[in-house]
Amino acid sequence: MHAERRRFPRPEKAASEEASLPPALQPLRFSTREMEPAAQFVAWQTYVAPLVDIRLPDNVSQEAGFPADHTAWNLGGMLIVQQDTPPHSYMRSQAKVKANLLDHWHISVLRSGRTWSEVDGRVLEGEPGKVELRSLGHPFRGRSTEAKTLSLFLPRELLFDVPAPVEIENNIALSGVFTSMLIEYLDSVEGNLPRFAATDLPHVVQTVRNMIVASVSTSAAQSTGVEQHSTLAVTERVRRFVESNLTSGDLTVEQICRELGISRTRLYQIFEQYGGVHHYIQRRRLLSAHAALSDPANREQIVDIAFAVGFSSAAHFSRAFSKEFGYSPREARNLTIPRYIGQVATPTSPGGAHSFEEWLNTLGYYH
Repeated sequence: MHAERRRFPRPEKAASEEASLPPALQPLRFSTREMEPAAQFVAWQTYVAPLVDIRLPDNVSQEAGFPADHTAWNLGGMLIVQQDTPPHSYMRSQAKVKANLLDHWHISVLRSGRTWSEVDGRVLEGEPGKVELRSLGHPFRGRSTEAKTLSLFLPRELLFDVPAPVEIENNIALSGVFTSMLIEYLDSVEGNLPRFAATDLPHVVQTVRNMIVASVSTSAAQSTGVEQHSTLAVTERVRRFVESNLTSGDLTVEQICRELGISRTRLYQIFEQYGGVHHYIQRRRLLSAHAALSDPANREQIVDIAFAVGFSSAAHFSRAFSKEFGYSPREARNLTIPRYIGQVATPTSPGGAHSFEEWLNTLGYYH
């Protein structure tokens, strides 16, 4: 059955070429199944805490157990997550959005089960055969039956250069022929994850990205309200401008307002959920610096990297970096986090090197 669904096989290669290109991906695997039933739910809560807060259904106790599996694959420009969970409810609150500033796009494909997700009063029902698109930069909540899910996490900047008439809206279900093709392609990608070579990964990421854009462009399910649409459009314009000007020491609120033609009050209102405009800009700069420091090929001095990403003081950069990541810039240089390789994370070390949380935080910043 699985082989029949794979419509996009990898090109055949000579045996010698295959032998010279070893598999690039090592997944992060986490499961509660070997734990005592009473400890399973708390362990799962801890593991997914960077993304959402979860609760059990009202009629279910923790002692009943929560057998769940989570397997993540880091393709460099995209994370793929295979997840199997019992019934639960979930929430990404305003406080959580503001605390960790993850603003990736989350694309989910249900393999089995049902979900109901609400954003700004609009509920989207998920079921097998649908592709849902949601922003982690905006609060949401929902509930799920027992379900198997394939999720993609894409850095927002990967979709910055969509065609001019296309606006990527939040909490929508994609539909149409391109969405069906996307599901079929993801079936093929999922089956080949253990076999991809490093040279395959950029092509896979780019193909998925292009198919998502095609699905968004042709989907008839884009129906958010006018005010939300306007806010999302302005937010995306600001994000693009910030990413394009991170290295400029003149990146200020005044410049953003002047270049984009929006008021200071409007800008502050939109970015309040991210801890403010200044906080948002500083975190993007710190992530860019982290990518440079953890790149084994980059041997620039730490102070030069600090200045290159827009910091005017080495001391300020060091303090801000240590506060953001929990270790110093010098320690980040010694981490040399592999671009595509991970290690197993456990609930007792959710913030450790190569954890799922670190993959989420640095997604899109490995150059």
